[in-house]
Amino acid sequence: MHNSSLPQPHPDAVAHSQHLINTITQAIFDAGGAISFAEFMAQALYAPGLGYYSAGVRKLGAKGDFITAPEISPLFSHCVARQCQQVLAALNDGVILEFGAGSGIMAAEILMELERLDSLPLQYLILEVSADLQQRQRETLQAQVPQLLNRVQWLKSLPSHKLSGVILANEVLDAMPVQRFCLDEQQISEFYVGLANPDNNHTETPFVWQALPTRDKSLQAAVEALRPALPIGYVSEINLALPAWIQSVADILATGLVLLIDYGFPSGEYYHPQRDQGTLMCHYQHYAHDNPLILIGLQDITAHVNFTAVAEAALVAGLHVSGYTTQANFLLNSGLPELLSAFDPDDTKNYLQQTQQAKTLILPSEMGELFKVMALTRHLDIPLLGFARDERARL
Repeated sequence: MHNSSLPQPHPDAVAHSQHLINTITQAIFDAGGAISFAEFMAQALYAPGLGYYSAGVRKLGAKGDFITAPEISPLFSHCVARQCQQVLAALNDGVILEFGAGSGIMAAEILMELERLDSLPLQYLILEVSADLQQRQRETLQAQVPQLLNRVQWLKSLPSHKLSGVILANEVLDAMPVQRFCLDEQQISEFYVGLANPDNNHTETPFVWQALPTRDKSLQAAVEALRPALPIGYVSEINLALPAWIQSVADILATGLVLLIDYGFPSGEYYHPQRDQGTLMCHYQHYAHDNPLILIGLQDITAHVNFTAVAEAALVAGLHVSGYTTQANFLLNSGLPELLSAFDPDDTKNYLQQTQQAKTLILPSEMGELFKVMALTRHLDIPLLGFARDERARL
């Protein structure tokens, strides 16, 4: 289950992983010898109590597997807060709903900045399925903004009533299960996951790829549409669950903004002929690699986001695509220079630290270009603060 160039997992983690391996192995047996990669990814990340996101493993920050923008610098969340402030002011009232709030640091920093700006939402809702992460978020908020904890409410599923306000999803779409395909001369093959040794699954890597003609009509149609631009043998991913997710978000938004922040590309760049091995990536203790069939339940598995597909799904769901830009543009337009100017240059150590963190967020070689921000709106006709430099034409 391991790659020698990666850190060795703790024996407790190996034992935990084995429970999930057994669960997935049973699913493969039940399916007759193979499951789709999308099903494998869903189990690896979300199997109750065992998957990477649903078990009690520290995932975020310096001691975890990766660091998200809100943990790099409070400046990120303060800029997001300013975009929220503009929308909340236009609605006179409203709530914020955050999908998968990670360690809770973005929620805490947004609330802190909105309190400073005298623009607090009526409620800050956090949709979090992991009990472990809910607890961490509660501890973070208790430590950072105890006076605002009464505004925060945790949800296990989408609210049944419609809301007005802002829906935030920072690095949420990249963790949705994807299907993996290969473009063959005559057909579309789909990558399934089978067993390396069906008679004895206690091998180092019990799972193997199996490329088989796809049985999924939706996948077939979607990839056939891409065929004219792509070479034979082209491998990539597609998130066919995305339209339903966008629709579910649209269904609960009466008025306001959906703000999506993630790494990805427009369709033309996503399915570029030279990107012929797709975008699948795994993160384990700050190492990035491309093998999702190891470290089961112990590593993050992600795929980049196709923002053209997001925009198309949003239009079908009755939302307006009101903006699309790079993270750098979004932060610079949402007040990053002004926030930086508030720091005292004579406090050299702190000033250098703040500017260094800002560079990580906006430089093209860091997060500035790869991460994109998209605004989807309903009944909100205002020029959005963060999208003064709009790149919707690239979609």
